[in-house]
Amino acid sequence: MKVTINSLERLDEFAQEFAKKIRAGDCICLKGDLGAGKTTFTRLVLSHLGVKENVSSPTFAILKTYQGKFVFHHFDTYRIDADEAIEAGFDEVLAEKDSVKFIEWSENISSLLPSHCINVNIKIIDENTREFEILCED
Repeated sequence: MKVTINSLERLDEFAQEFAKKIRAGDCICLKGDLGAGKTTFTRLVLSHLGVKENVSSPTFAILKTYQGKFVFHHFDTYRIDADEAIEAGFDEVLAEKDSVKFIEWSENISSLLPSHCINVNIKIIDENTREFEILCED
């Protein structure tokens, strides 16, 4: 499914629709250039799933955890590879059956990802417009 978003209000509506489909154990892989909106999308989805905290980029922490309808783990693996992720124990977090994982730059740890992932590809069209493509892998 592809959708073109040209406002923050429409992105929030789309995030709410997406949030309704989230299930325990889901792994959401967010792909897109710097500034595409991976963290903004994650923040909006989590807000619709009961997270009250301010969801910010995990760029420096690499992993942040939030509580809402589920336990949410928000990764940014821009600066690490699969071996470094294993050293940090992220493979154990990824294996959790009840938590929901949002992974920015998931391609950097692709060998650790579960067999079923929801891929959210975000393409920058212009300053205010993004194209979201949602793909499910089995």
